[in-house]
Amino acid sequence: MISKKMAKAINAQINREFYSAFLYLAMANDAMDKGFKGASNWFTIQFKEEQEHAMKFAAYLQDQGAKVELAALAAPKTEWKDLLAMFQEALSHEKKVTAWICEINDLAIAEKDYATQNMLRWFIDEQVEEEASATDAIWMLEMSAGSKGALFMADKTLGKRKDD
Repeated sequence: MISKKMAKAINAQINREFYSAFLYLAMANDAMDKGFKGASNWFTIQFKEEQEHAMKFAAYLQDQGAKVELAALAAPKTEWKDLLAMFQEALSHEKKVTAWICEINDLAIAEKDYATQNMLRWFIDEQVEEEASATDAIWMLEMSAGSKGALFMADKTLGKRKDD
C-alpha cells in the first residue's frame, strides 16, 4: 500500500491527465473548425492517449488499495490563432506534465516507494515521446513559413498519425 501523500500526488496527476485530454479535445475541435482535418486527427489521438494515461494512474492507485479521487476540471481555452500556436501550447503543456511526473518520481524516491518508481518509468519514457512529437509538428509548421501548399502537406502528414 502506498502512502497517503503519494496517493494524493497521483490523484492530482489523474486530474491533470484528464485536463490534458480536455485541452487536446479543444485543440482538435479548433483545428477542425479551421479546416485542418489532419491536425484534428493528431489532437484527437492525443486526447485519447491522455485519457488512457489517467486510467493507468487510476488503476495503479486501485491496485495499491488507494481511492481514486476525481475533481472538477477547469475549462480549457477553445481557440488558437493558428496550428503553430496550438502545437506550441501543446509542447508547453507537455513540459509541465513532465515536470509533474518527475515531482511524483522524486517523492517516490524520497519515500523509497519502489513500486511507484517502477510504474513511473513508463510515464517518463512516454513524456519524452510526447515532447518529441509536438516538437516535430512545430518544426514542420515553422518550415511551412506561411506557404499554403506546405501547410496543406503538414496537415496531411499530421493526419497520418494512427492510434497505437
